[in-house]
Amino acid sequence: MRTDAPSVRAARESFAAGRRPAADGPAYDRAEATGPPVLHLTGPILLGPEDELAEAWVAGGRIHHEEPDLPAGTGIERIDGFVLPGLADLHCHVGISDEGTATGLEGARAQARVDRDTGVLLIRDAGSITDTAPLQREADMPRIVRAGRHVARTRRYLKGYAHEVDPEDLPATVAAEAERGDGWVKLVGDWIDRQAGDLTPTWSADDFRAAAEAAHAHGARITTHTFDEETLPLVLDAGFDCLEHATGLTGDTIARAAEAGVPVVTTLVNVDEFETYASQGERKFPDYAAHMRRLRARRFERTRDAHDAGVQLLTGTDAGGVLGHGIIHDELDELAACGLDPLAILQAASWGPRAFLGAPGLEDGAPADLLVVPEDPRRDHRALRDPARIVLGGAIIR
Repeated sequence: MRTDAPSVRAARESFAAGRRPAADGPAYDRAEATGPPVLHLTGPILLGPEDELAEAWVAGGRIHHEEPDLPAGTGIERIDGFVLPGLADLHCHVGISDEGTATGLEGARAQARVDRDTGVLLIRDAGSITDTAPLQREADMPRIVRAGRHVARTRRYLKGYAHEVDPEDLPATVAAEAERGDGWVKLVGDWIDRQAGDLTPTWSADDFRAAAEAAHAHGARITTHTFDEETLPLVLDAGFDCLEHATGLTGDTIARAAEAGVPVVTTLVNVDEFETYASQGERKFPDYAAHMRRLRARRFERTRDAHDAGVQLLTGTDAGGVLGHGIIHDELDELAACGLDPLAILQAASWGPRAFLGAPGLEDGAPADLLVVPEDPRRDHRALRDPARIVLGGAIIR
């Protein structure tokens, strides 16, 4: 992970100040819960894989490791249970309908609430047709980090989703989306090539490099949708910051991603749908269908091998457009099916994504975005399915 990048430092500073995480964006003017009751959390408070507190308090919308000075008569609500930062979904499409069209703000708001009510309190929106920036100022919304709109090659992606451009226009489009989003750009790196009858990269090595340089020059990080094996060496050579899906990982590219610190956002629920996509395209594109089935068949092995090699895994659902929202726990179950233990799943779903995005966890003074669960999620990730409390910005959501 390139933790010394200026965009990462800017994101951390913005989150710490309570602003939205765009490098030069407007203030993140969210309302905070300042009235009674104050919450007394009698933990353990799970600050990280090896760090916990016995208790903490929530007051003024923020978490406090020591009991704050309170006016006489302040109401205090005690909440017992295991406390951890809210879950994160790093590949989510708030604002795209099931039909692949823009939902508008009301539809996007409804989708975000569905995710929030499963315990997802931090979303990286990995491409949307709807501009969801207004939702960032609503106190009851998960914190949303936007990647702007997908950038794709002309006629090489789902119709209507992306800015579709030719190579000569790619750097300028990436630069524009870097300015529009919150420090992220999403490029579609491969898709079915109807002439070849199979998945192929949609850009050349020079194109990938130009896209990464344009994003970095504008203070953003760049990630890519990739299914195909051939795309991964190209984007790693180009200096991409993250990989989405990455179903084409091989032993060589796993080693390279681990060495470079480039994380993979898992979307295993979506990868399970590859059989559907294969069946839909089999008559016209039998090679594509066979390829998609191979990728699906080795999804658990590939994910486990990446984890064992030291590649950072981050959870994503790919909700919006095809899959419905609110499926983060299905994704966690898929990680368990890969052989990851509960602590590794928590790292992928809570602590790790926050560190990667520069978002606060449960450090003293951080916004109180947290879950309280009755059983220890370090023993069984399924404890996260039914939180006793969801707290967002200090307010009890449920």
